[in-house]
Amino acid sequence: MGEGEKYSRAKKRVENLKAFYIHLAVYLLVNVMLFVLNAVTDPGNWWFLYPLGGWGIGISVHGITTFAHGTFTSAWEERKIKEYMEKDNKDM
Repeated sequence: MGEGEKYSRAKKRVENLKAFYIHLAVYLLVNVMLFVLNAVTDPGNWWFLYPLGGWGIGISVHGITTFAHGTFTSAWEERKIKEYMEKDNKDM
């Protein structure tokens, strides 16, 4: 892997991390606003929990895909390709 390719991959990872942190910040700000709005207008009915939970699932998936990048490296991909090729050869 050349230096240019390493730089491109590292830059892509940083962009993904930055996007996740922006998503997290917006999630927190909007949901704090919704909580305050809910507490002021209708304190007996906690409807803000629905967008909090739904959006929370989305941000959790975003976080998993952002931080699990190290798990699925190119070396892992190569190992799995070889594993499947060997399995196909045994099946023939």
